[in-house]
Amino acid sequence: MKRFLVRLLINSVALWLTTLIVAGVTVESYAPDDTLATVLTYLLVGLIFGVVNAVIGNFIRIVAFPVYVLTLGLIALVVNALLLLLVAWISDLIGFGLSVDGFWWGVLGAIVLGLLSWLIGVLLRPIVGRTR
Repeated sequence: MKRFLVRLLINSVALWLTTLIVAGVTVESYAPDDTLATVLTYLLVGLIFGVVNAVIGNFIRIVAFPVYVLTLGLIALVVNALLLLLVAWISDLIGFGLSVDGFWWGVLGAIVLGLLSWLIGVLLRPIVGRTR
């Protein structure tokens, strides 16, 4: 449970930073003037991203393993962009949340989000200890 909450916070903060860095990736809160609503929106989108990445992302990585080998892992950029676009589509069905302006913004957003998630995880590891 602790690991899940830490990953949720890391994904949410990385997503927030990604929206500040990448112009084509935005998050629309259900109450834009309310700070708590904005934080909850980022947490909800982070939760959706974590579930999509854990379930669908892992399935795709297992099934497409030969393609990963053939492309030396570059297909991961496309897969991560498509997963980010899927999260945007799911959050659009809810009526608020992640918005990605196109596939290439999704690729750039996925790269930045991945790097930021990794960096925040590395920085938090000494503070929270091993989460396993």
